[in-house]
Amino acid sequence: MGLPLLSVIVFTPVAGAAVLMFLRSDDAVRWTALAVTILDLAFCIAMLASFDTTTHAMQFTERRLWVPALGITYALGIDGISALFVFLTALLGSICVLASWVVIDRKVKAFMVSLLSMQALMLGVFCALDLFLFYVFWEAMLIPMYLIIGVWGGEGRVYAAFKFFLYTLAGSLLFLIGVIVLYFNGGETFDILALTAQDLPFPVQSWLFFAFLIAFAVKVPMVPVHTWLPDAHVQAPTAGSIILAGVLLKMGAYGFLRFSLPMLPEASVYYSTLMLSLSALAIVYGGLLALAQDDLKKLVAYSSISHMGFVTLGIFALNLRGLEGGILQMFNHGVTTGALFLFVGLIYERTHTRSIADYGGLMKAAPVYTAFLALFTLSSMALPGTNSFVGELLVLSGGFAANLAVGAPAVFGALLGAAYLLGMYRKVALGPASVGVRFKIRDVNAREMVAILPLAVLVLWVGLYPKPFLNIIDVSVKHLLAQVHDKGSGQ
Repeated sequence: MGLPLLSVIVFTPVAGAAVLMFLRSDDAVRWTALAVTILDLAFCIAMLASFDTTTHAMQFTERRLWVPALGITYALGIDGISALFVFLTALLGSICVLASWVVIDRKVKAFMVSLLSMQALMLGVFCALDLFLFYVFWEAMLIPMYLIIGVWGGEGRVYAAFKFFLYTLAGSLLFLIGVIVLYFNGGETFDILALTAQDLPFPVQSWLFFAFLIAFAVKVPMVPVHTWLPDAHVQAPTAGSIILAGVLLKMGAYGFLRFSLPMLPEASVYYSTLMLSLSALAIVYGGLLALAQDDLKKLVAYSSISHMGFVTLGIFALNLRGLEGGILQMFNHGVTTGALFLFVGLIYERTHTRSIADYGGLMKAAPVYTAFLALFTLSSMALPGTNSFVGELLVLSGGFAANLAVGAPAVFGALLGAAYLLGMYRKVALGPASVGVRFKIRDVNAREMVAILPLAVLVLWVGLYPKPFLNIIDVSVKHLLAQVHDKGSGQ
C-alpha cells in the first residue's frame, strides 16, 4: 500500500485540531470534530480490513531518519497485539465527541482540540516502533489529559489533575531512565525490533524490569499505585473517563507486552510469580472497594482495578490461553467499561447526582437506557454470550495452568464482580422509585443511541463470535511466547 496509512491515522486528529482553531461557532467545532474522528475511524477499519492475520511481522511499516546522530527514527508499524487498540482508540474518540456534545458548553473549541490531540498521541503510542518516539507520545499524553480533567472536570478537578499528573510523571521518569539504560546496553539504538533481538544480561534485565514495572503499573493501575484513578475518574468529564478507562489504562498493559516480555524475557519469567500475585491482589482488592461504593462513578472506577488485574494475570501466565485472554480482555474492558462510564455520564447529565441511593425505578422512566445498561452490566460481570466472558474464561484457564494459587483469588474476584454489579443494577433500575429523583428522566435520544450502538454490537459480536478478533492476535501472541520461552529459559 503506497499510502502511509499509519501516519494518516495518527495525524488526522492533529490536522482536525488545526482546522478547529479557525472555527468560531461551537456547533461548527462539534460537527468538525465528529467528522474528523469518524474519518479516522474509517481509516482504522480500512487498516483492519487489509491486516494480514497469517504473519507476526510488523505491517504498514514506515521509517524515516529523525535524529541520525542518536539513531532515532520516525518508525511506525502494527502487529496483532497493537491492531485492535488502534481501532479501539479511534472508535472511542468518536464516542467521546458525541458524549461531550451537550455536557461541554464552555471553551468547546479548546476541549475538542485537547480531545483530538489526545487521540493522536494515544494512536502514536500503539504504532511507534522507535523507543524514543514511543516515549515522546507516551509522555506528551499527560498534557491534554491533564487539561481535560483540570479544566472541564468536577469541583475537585485541580487536585485530581495534579495527582494524575504527578503519579504518571513519576512513572514516566523511571521509564525514561530505563530507556536510556536500554539504549546503551542494546547497541545504542532505539529501534524496538532491534532491541527485542538483543540478549541482555540478567542483572540488567532485572533492573529494567522493575523500572518498567513501576511506570507501567501506574498506568494500569496496579495496587498499590492505583490511588490516582478514582479521583481522576470521578472528577473527569464523561469523555475523560471514557478515555481513561478505554485506552489510557491499556497502555500500561501494552508496555508489558511490547517491552517487558520480549526485551526482558528472563526477568519476565523469573518475576512472573510476583506479577501473578500482584494481579490476584488487584482483582480481589478492586472488587472489595467497588462493593463498598455508593458513588456510581467510583464503583465503575474501582471495578477497572479489578478487571485490569485479570489482564495482567493473563499476560504473566505466560501461556497461550492466558496471553490471548489478557489481550482480548484489554479490548473488552475498553468497550464495556467505556460504555459504563458513558452511561454514568448520561444519567448524571439528567439528575446531577452520582449517588446510587438517589436512583431507583429507572426501568419505568427510561426503559431503553436501562435495557442497554443491563447489557453492559452483564458484560462487565462476564456473562456467557458477552465479550468479557470469552476473555475472562481464557485468562482464568491460563492463570490456573500457570499457578493454581492465584486461580482461587481470581475466581473470588469474579464473584465479587457479580455482587457489586448486580447490586448496582438492582438499586438503579429495578428498585422502588427513589425519593431523591422525583423529576422526569428522559430516555436516550438519537445522538446518544449512535454512541451506544457500536459498543453494544461489539459486546455481542465478541461474545458470540470471537474468532475474527482472536485471529488478529493469535500469530503475534505465539511469536511473543516463543521469544519469551526461548530466551527466558536461562532462569
